[in-house]
Amino acid sequence: MTAISIGTRKSKLAMWQTNTVAKALEDAGMTTSISSMETIGDKVLNTSIAKIGSKGVFTEELEEQLATGVTDIAVHSAKDMQSSLPEGFELIAFTEREKVNDVLLSQDKTIDLSDTSRKIKIGTSSVRRVALMRHFYPHVETVEMRGNLQTRIQKMKDGDCDALMLAYAGVKRMEYDDMIVKIFSEDELIPPVGQGCIAIEAATSLSPEKRDGVRACLNNCESEACLLAERAYLKQLEGGCSIPAFGLAKLNGDQLTLNVGLASLDGSTILKKTMQGSVSEAEAMGKEAGDYILNNGGREMLKAIREQQAS
Repeated sequence: MTAISIGTRKSKLAMWQTNTVAKALEDAGMTTSISSMETIGDKVLNTSIAKIGSKGVFTEELEEQLATGVTDIAVHSAKDMQSSLPEGFELIAFTEREKVNDVLLSQDKTIDLSDTSRKIKIGTSSVRRVALMRHFYPHVETVEMRGNLQTRIQKMKDGDCDALMLAYAGVKRMEYDDMIVKIFSEDELIPPVGQGCIAIEAATSLSPEKRDGVRACLNNCESEACLLAERAYLKQLEGGCSIPAFGLAKLNGDQLTLNVGLASLDGSTILKKTMQGSVSEAEAMGKEAGDYILNNGGREMLKAIREQQAS
């Protein structure tokens, strides 16, 4: 019987995702063991992700375990993955995707973002969400809010903000659905690359038997096609979760539609591109979309974003 050791972060959401993966593997006849840890992104909560100084703020320590063979696979939220993995690592599976939308979470059911007369303070750690809020809802104040879901909710209850902006997937998995006061349209607030999907990472040295077994059990072909397009776009921008980029691919039969974009930090400018093509062209579409954004103002915008974040 094949034994698979799994690495994960310690947060409740990460453990939910890991336990879900472990159950699927066990249902397929494998045995599993779980090794959990806190990454630098979990430990350093008083600094923005953009300023921590590491591309793999939620992944580096887990990759060390993969490289040394302590674990066979690592379970990640796909949206946390850097667009270019270090040499010697690969993503071997993408699970079936949850609803991709951003949501607004609050104890106050009367919150209405269209009410410009009301002062509302929203907590988020995402530069993309801050930029898009500044663009679509400039009257709303955003405040930096790091930490796991339970920590952020407690901060909101303590009065640090009126509402939280989060991914629907995490909210649903942690059973806080009853606190959702708004589901943002994915056409208005296009989600970040990979949102709603769990990604499985492995070292390229993992045995073919284990790699193929995990992939056969966990990989969702539709998710994979969409994520390949989205991640190819982000890779072309040389970006990760520290830039206000967004991208969402959808599959209809064998036709893929990819919506991508990039916002300035102040939300004043948003660049967008929509592309369509076949599944076999997923990565090429992402690369082409990235080139379009870069060549139509994105290169200058990214330079300005990185200069602002470094100051």
